[in-house]
Amino acid sequence: MALQAALRCSDMTRRLLTFARRQTLNPEPVDLHALAAGMGELMERTLGRSIAISIAGEEAGTLWPATVDRSQAESALLNLVINARDAMPQGGRLTIRTANARLTEPLSGHGITAEPGDYVVLSVADTGCGMPPEVLERAFEPFFTTKETGKGTGLGLSMIYGFVKQSGGLIRIDSAVGQGTTFSLYLPRAAAGGQPAAGAADGAAPLTGRGETVLVVDDDADVRRVTVQAVRDLGYRVLEAEGAEQALAQLTAGRRVDLLFTDIVMPGMNGRELAREGLRRCPGLRVLFASGYADGTAAEADAELAPVETLAKPYRDADLARALHRALDDGTPDACAAGGGVPDHGKAVSAE
Repeated sequence: MALQAALRCSDMTRRLLTFARRQTLNPEPVDLHALAAGMGELMERTLGRSIAISIAGEEAGTLWPATVDRSQAESALLNLVINARDAMPQGGRLTIRTANARLTEPLSGHGITAEPGDYVVLSVADTGCGMPPEVLERAFEPFFTTKETGKGTGLGLSMIYGFVKQSGGLIRIDSAVGQGTTFSLYLPRAAAGGQPAAGAADGAAPLTGRGETVLVVDDDADVRRVTVQAVRDLGYRVLEAEGAEQALAQLTAGRRVDLLFTDIVMPGMNGRELAREGLRRCPGLRVLFASGYADGTAAEADAELAPVETLAKPYRDADLARALHRALDDGTPDACAAGGGVPDHGKAVSAE
């Protein structure tokens, strides 16, 4: 019960951060038609038998890839499907459509303006009750909902709004009472040469350690103790430090260190500064960040630490396992030991 309460709080916080455009995203080229098709079974179960669903529009080979955070795009689509279901209590039809769109002039909607350029449109249309003007005007307000108490948080559409705006896109609503509603998400086209990333199936790659040594750095003793145990349970050797000074001492003590797993916000030298100094002393070192703050610290551009991937804190053990594995996914890396290592810019993954 405590875990479920914590996860609900975590989810609500993440949705609010997304609405405020302070959630760090991991944009990548994504085939939105394939993404929708891959969620087909989940959406059918969500809608029930009284609602027919169809997925139409541009398909592979003709649809441009969009630059989006895959998990946020999936969450946005599922939220729109749930909203459509609630708008059709007696049943109806839901149509998901993808299309290429080239804007030759700015297009505005709900306080967002999309600049001229290429976009991929993901639209979700229902045959439900529709929205009156007064509801349409407030649709994206956090905590605003027309559902009865206990049936919704009012954060679904606000999360989508923040995600689309932060992605550099646009969201539009066409709705009429008794005629249904269509949500259209305009998401930026991926740069030329960008190929949609194939979604890896869970368990496709081993998510346990291969004997690597992880240096865990956190100034909070309780958090550090839990993290050390979690990393050790995943099959890694673990060293620990309560701050940057101890961590740098560990890195130069002659012990093998494959990965530096450090909190970002710490007294004195913060985690990013520690990582840069660690890479200077041990060029082959890999880095993984952790932070519970949403101040953008881990999202700042830093060529020395790029590419940066994000994992929201608090995280589950499975999330940690995947982040550790991604940081070390090119085999056993050149470790830091007695000033060793080879010239390398290192690889950084961020758990913001």
